[in-house]
Amino acid sequence: MLEKLRTGIRDVPDFPKKGIVFKDITPLLGDRALFRASIDLFLERCRGKAIDKIVGIDARGFLFGSAVAYELGVGFVPIRKRGKLPYKAEIAKYSLEYGEAEMEMHIDAMVAGERVVLVDDLLATGGTSAAAAALIRKVGGQLLEAQFLIELEFLNGRKQLEPTPVISFLKY
Repeated sequence: MLEKLRTGIRDVPDFPKKGIVFKDITPLLGDRALFRASIDLFLERCRGKAIDKIVGIDARGFLFGSAVAYELGVGFVPIRKRGKLPYKAEIAKYSLEYGEAEMEMHIDAMVAGERVVLVDDLLATGGTSAAAAALIRKVGGQLLEAQFLIELEFLNGRKQLEPTPVISFLKY
């Protein structure tokens, strides 16, 4: 199944800037069988675990994370780019492979001690995910695991998330 999922991911050279090869998942999302199979990978990892919330990172993490939360019957927490949330929020700064940015999460998105799993489409340098993990911990969440559809292993992003266990399904 993993090899079949790879057929739904296309490389887009020089996006968003020269030298970057963007992993475009929109073909996978548009194929009902591949999209379902990708959600099932996350679900298989989560089933049987005591999870209170799934956290998804803006924007593609929302697609996977909300579907997983729905199927598990747990809450979903969005972590967004700064300036997108209407209520009081915690903020974390991070570096990307092509710049800097800030993420935010509502201060009441979870209560202290809630057990959460972070879900996103791609782990690259780990900056975005590390910022999300910092936000989860800031509000008292217990981050059980970070899960990614794709990992660009050569960028070593999982180091940014230590000691959180990192799971990725498709490695490049």
